[in-house]
Amino acid sequence: MTKKILASLVVTCASFALTNAAQAQEAFSPIPQVTDGWRVSVSPYAWLPTVNTTDSGGGPASANVDLSLNQIVSNIKSGGMIAGEVHYGKWGVSLDLANAVVSHASSVSYHGDPAYRIGDKATLQATLFNAMGSYTAFNSKDLYVDALLGVRWISLTTSFDAVLIADPAIRANPSSVASATYGVLGVNSRYRIMGSNWYVPLYADIGTAGGPNHQTWQAMTGVGVALSKMVDASLTYRAIGFDLKSGNNNQDLIKGLFHGPQLMVTFNF
Repeated sequence: MTKKILASLVVTCASFALTNAAQAQEAFSPIPQVTDGWRVSVSPYAWLPTVNTTDSGGGPASANVDLSLNQIVSNIKSGGMIAGEVHYGKWGVSLDLANAVVSHASSVSYHGDPAYRIGDKATLQATLFNAMGSYTAFNSKDLYVDALLGVRWISLTTSFDAVLIADPAIRANPSSVASATYGVLGVNSRYRIMGSNWYVPLYADIGTAGGPNHQTWQAMTGVGVALSKMVDASLTYRAIGFDLKSGNNNQDLIKGLFHGPQLMVTFNF
């Protein structure tokens, strides 16, 4: 599903780029301008991160789970990603929701005996939700800066299903859920490149869910282009780090890092 979304975004960007090159002689400004009215934007996107997590297990031992970009693309089963902003004057609200399910199935024979062949299926569901209030701290024809304050919710659900193929009644399916809500502050900005319709987006934030080893951060930058007055597109590199506590008395500590390329198309109204 995510591969279809990515393909659709690429086709959309290419179509707008060709139309822009053929018809538009002016350089559309990629910098939002603050007015006394409403500004609304909707941004579907495709983010394909590499996944790195470490689970302390509440003791000195730890377990690592690393999924490469190729593994994510090959095993993703479903997902949806969309962001949006609403502004009135200098004040605004932004929302960002990303959800993806990655699943991989395999089988192995115990000591090579097909009578003891075990099938297994591992599934990871990751959900990220940001809700931010914003205030435009600076706005000119070449630079736009929003100060952000809000919350982030992250949830990881992992499950493992192992079954004896010769006797499906013999199976094990442990699962775990870890989530946290963080208070977050940050900055979101755009810098126009040499008065053109190209720009550099820059996003950074940091937050905490309270207490030590319970932090989160996010950073993103890349390049974007205003394809028209109503549409722009960007290709960026986005990274999110986080700590999640789970288990009895929150004794398990999961440290995660999701990072990878992101393609976004923004529709401005």
